Amino acid sequence: MPRTVSDGGEDFDGDVSSQPGSRRHTDSNSTHHHHGYKVGFPPVKGLFAEFADGVKETFFADDPLREYKDQPRSKKLWLSLVHLFPVLDWGRSYTFGKFKGDLVAGLTIASLCIPQDIGYAKLANLQPHVGLYSSFVPPLIYALMGSSRDIAIGPVAVVSLLLGTLLQEEIDPVKNPLEYSRLAFTATFFAGITQAMLGFFRLGFIIEFLSHAAIVGFMAGAAITIALQQLKGLLGIAKFTKKSDIISVMESVWGNVHHGWNWQTILIGSSFLAFLLTTKYIAKKNKKLFWVSAIAPLISVVISTFCVYITRADKQGVAIVKNIKQGINPPSFHLIYWSGPYLAKGFRIGVVSGMVALTEAIAIGRTFAGMKDYQIDGNKEMVALGTMNVVGSMTSCYVATGSFSRSAVNYMAGCKTAVSNVVMAIVVMLTLLLITPLFKYTPNAILASIIINAVVNLVDYETAYLIWKVDKMDFVALLGAFFGVVFASVEYGLLIAVAISLGKILLQVTRPRTALLGNLPRTTIYRNVEQYPEAAKVPGIMIVRVDSAIYFTNSNYVKERILRWLRDEEDQQQEQKLYKTEFLIVELSPVTDIDTSGIHALEELLKALEKRKIQLILANPGPTVIQKLRSAKFTELIGDDKIFLSVGDAVKKFAPKSALNV
Repeated sequence: MPRTVSDGGEDFDGDVSSQPGSRRHTDSNSTHHHHGYKVGFPPVKGLFAEFADGVKETFFADDPLREYKDQPRSKKLWLSLVHLFPVLDWGRSYTFGKFKGDLVAGLTIASLCIPQDIGYAKLANLQPHVGLYSSFVPPLIYALMGSSRDIAIGPVAVVSLLLGTLLQEEIDPVKNPLEYSRLAFTATFFAGITQAMLGFFRLGFIIEFLSHAAIVGFMAGAAITIALQQLKGLLGIAKFTKKSDIISVMESVWGNVHHGWNWQTILIGSSFLAFLLTTKYIAKKNKKLFWVSAIAPLISVVISTFCVYITRADKQGVAIVKNIKQGINPPSFHLIYWSGPYLAKGFRIGVVSGMVALTEAIAIGRTFAGMKDYQIDGNKEMVALGTMNVVGSMTSCYVATGSFSRSAVNYMAGCKTAVSNVVMAIVVMLTLLLITPLFKYTPNAILASIIINAVVNLVDYETAYLIWKVDKMDFVALLGAFFGVVFASVEYGLLIAVAISLGKILLQVTRPRTALLGNLPRTTIYRNVEQYPEAAKVPGIMIVRVDSAIYFTNSNYVKERILRWLRDEEDQQQEQKLYKTEFLIVELSPVTDIDTSGIHALEELLKALEKRKIQLILANPGPTVIQKLRSAKFTELIGDDKIFLSVGDAVKKFAPKSALNV
């Protein structure tokens, strides 16, 4: 025999606060007689006010104009300048002590970025000097406009790979190197425009469609793809596939075993790769020695270049960088395709790579801002990154963004502000002006091992395992992105990642959770029966809670689901000869919003219940919901006496009747 609510409900002391959803705490007596509080209606807003509120929450959620309130005009102008160029803000409090930290960090990341840039430029099928150019102009622009103190700006592996694969589908980099680099600058220009526009129009939330899990999978897949691409340089294979998927790469590698592999190259590459991985391991074990792994690439470049020069191994088929153009960035404004078929292609490639670059930079910026406990403004970052790439595209650079490996080194080396980027840019400039000829004999195998060493970190298997333990659906997104990149290509991986992330949202929107509620003994608290098995069902009353907004996507499902709960309940009642259900209470606390389809579904539910002689009761509708129900005249249809502040109130009014029918 199920216990009736009367023995638990009556000895309730009138402490309103323990009642779920009761909005106002007042004198205890009001709950004893059941007409205590009625459901309140919010004040009606005009159409314009409602629209303005919506726009403000969507686009200006961070309230960017807060500091401008009640300021004189000159102050407002200064504030907007500071908003565009944060350097005006932190530059005033810059001290020599901070500069020492920035100088050390800047020199450390410069020593890491020079060999990486040459390698990444090769990954994007561009001339090696373009990689160096991209570590000279963009960091300077970023230092003026960016708000992250730790991010290190320059070419990165994933974006280089993405650009390389997309551009090479349009133009062959070997046959038409000039057209290829022109298309690269065009893509960079549009990548910058995309980034700046997203920031300017405050559409930063678009990149949040790539869930964290999808990014982890995408990065890991990209890292493996990049490492496989490096087998060409590491094994000294001359004829190598243009495709980036794992199957064609493996065919290339094993197809060339007998006559394509070059043992001197393999010796140089693998020995230095072992050296780099060892230094990385040492740095991981002892955080104070992080600089060992940071300067290892430069040391290995110097040593290997020296060895090749002495032994003239390039005569024995060891591929070398050959000459890197000396001098700083030439202007490339006239090289961008402003018309013709390549304009559209450049635009498409630019949008894709710009988005990926943004996602990476913002993720890095947020990570380090979290570690040092300061805030970065996503939209401001986008404008800074965009401007930096637009200027870059006019000074012979390709897409630059925040590099994870270099930002980590920058952080460990004790950078204080964006000045470490400036120091790095100056070192790169001096390199371009003075010492590029010395890189002539650098073997490609070294660049390959440096890149492999850099991307190993992008495979974050610990996070992947954590995601698997916490949320299986997220893990599916991770795997989808990962396999998409490894077996198809970077763009397919991206598409799959976005599609699965969106699919996950759609699933939650179309199939919201509903729960049956029961009464916790000796209280007027009603909770999910699955979560609290001791919660007792109230005889003759069925209590259902809908756990999301009711929209056209799910209104039908919610209605069907409630009727299914009822059917199951009726079957049980016939078996066990219990009370017939007379009341259906729908708890609306989690329902934040309802649209016309939702109200229509409620009306249909009401009709279905009337046929079964069951009364519909609503408990605790929120402000938006009650307002819309009232506008749709649903409150009149159901009757104001059927809308309660809490489930407890509703049960108290109707339960005794059903309890009396025993």
